[in-house]
Amino acid sequence: MTPTHLPGRVAIPALPEQSRTPPPPASLEGFNSASPGDVVPLLLSCLGSLRWAHRVADHRPYPTMDALLAASDEAAYDLNQQDLAEALAGEFLPSLPEDAYEAAHMALGAAHAAYEAKFGHMFVICLDGVPPNEALDYVLEAIRSRLANDRDDERVVTAEEVRRLARQRLAAQLRAPGNRPTSHIAPVDGG
Repeated sequence: MTPTHLPGRVAIPALPEQSRTPPPPASLEGFNSASPGDVVPLLLSCLGSLRWAHRVADHRPYPTMDALLAASDEAAYDLNQQDLAEALAGEFLPSLPEDAYEAAHMALGAAHAAYEAKFGHMFVICLDGVPPNEALDYVLEAIRSRLANDRDDERVVTAEEVRRLARQRLAAQLRAPGNRPTSHIAPVDGG
């Protein structure tokens, strides 16, 4: 605080600006009070569908984390084919742990390529509850199994995996207890 000096007047200290800075969106309170400009990018980092992100953001405030996650689920269940394609376009191939065998890199690369060639989008899977040391085998088994699906069946499975990923990523972003951030294979290196 510096005093304000005006000629012929007594110096009066300036009052500090009175404002309440909202908590960062790393908590439910912060999420509820943040501007849409802050919340939508956070949501898009969880699921790359603009429609989903706006729907979840527009229904704030949420009284509990469970209510937020339920709203996330509901919005994800309502994704149409275009929304799902938009979300899948935002997915990425994860890196394997540095100590993974070259054969594991080749097997995962080949499986991803076969999946993408058949279905036209990235393979996604939620690894909730899968121990990190088992994630690679789990993913390879799932890709091989899902390659047997037809396009319609795989769209249903993919939509469910995207919903689960969004839920898990959102919980991790807001630091909900007992949740860990995941991707389709991110926890392989310890998450």
